[in-house]
Amino acid sequence: MANETGAARQTIVGLFVTGGIALSVLAFIFFGNTNFFSRNTQAVIVFQDSVAGLSVGAPVTFRGVRVGSVDKITLRYDQSTGTPYIPVEITLDPAQVHVIRDPKSSDHINLREVIDRGLRAEQNVQSFVTGTVSINLDFFPGSPAVLHPQVTSLREIPTHASAIQKMKETLSDLPLKELVSNVNDAVLSIREVAQKLNVQFPALVDSLQESSRDAQQTLKAATATVKDMQGKLNVTLLDIDRVMQTGNAQLQSRGADLHATLTSATKTADEARKTLENVESIISPRSANRDNLDSALRDIATAAAALRGFASDVERNPQLLLMGRRQ
Repeated sequence: MANETGAARQTIVGLFVTGGIALSVLAFIFFGNTNFFSRNTQAVIVFQDSVAGLSVGAPVTFRGVRVGSVDKITLRYDQSTGTPYIPVEITLDPAQVHVIRDPKSSDHINLREVIDRGLRAEQNVQSFVTGTVSINLDFFPGSPAVLHPQVTSLREIPTHASAIQKMKETLSDLPLKELVSNVNDAVLSIREVAQKLNVQFPALVDSLQESSRDAQQTLKAATATVKDMQGKLNVTLLDIDRVMQTGNAQLQSRGADLHATLTSATKTADEARKTLENVESIISPRSANRDNLDSALRDIATAAAALRGFASDVERNPQLLLMGRRQ
């Protein structure tokens, strides 16, 4: 009886242990990272730049859809070339990708084929606050496929530089020390200028105030001068107006005299023209008056010659005036 009781207890304990082991295995399967009922695909991505922020368990996505996770991150160093490599092993879950059925293709994705079509891997920043990084897969046709068969034997997905990586490379290439030095020099220069302004600015303000007062005084004097000139100009304009009115009156009053003078001058010109015509008729070679004029001129010449002879005789003998000529 005792033997039967002990055997029953051992059976119960064995069942309890077996049930615990089964529960542990189920919990490991359902709550762990291992999936024994799916055909997962192993692949590797070899990076040569920093993978800071990338950790085991990080998601592997394709355009935002999770298709796997990071399993292992190691560091390998090539002594012959002095080049470090960082292979990141990932697990891809085919159950996350549904292939459209085609009689000419299989139901499973051929990783080598999609790599040939341009499938590439790049680092993607999940959060700028925490700095966590994931791996994103996408197609980049034309991107070179650089493989590293000397680093790993797994199927390798070539890398593609993301925009964040390009930004990091650009920032790393910037001469930050020189920029900081230039900024420090600029700050020192600004500080010196500020100090000089603190010293010179009060004097400059005083000078500006004095110049402003002088300008105001000059403006007042100019305003007074303009007003004075305006008054004198008004008087001058009135005088000019009066002179013009007087001139108009005088012209009007002298108009009749001027008209009479012009009429008299016209008459005189007509008489002079008539006199010239008479003189022309007298001195004309064919005119009878011309012959009479010539005769008169000859007689006058003869008389003048006689007078000259008489004058000569009187000059030689003045008594002729008293006694006359003797026969």
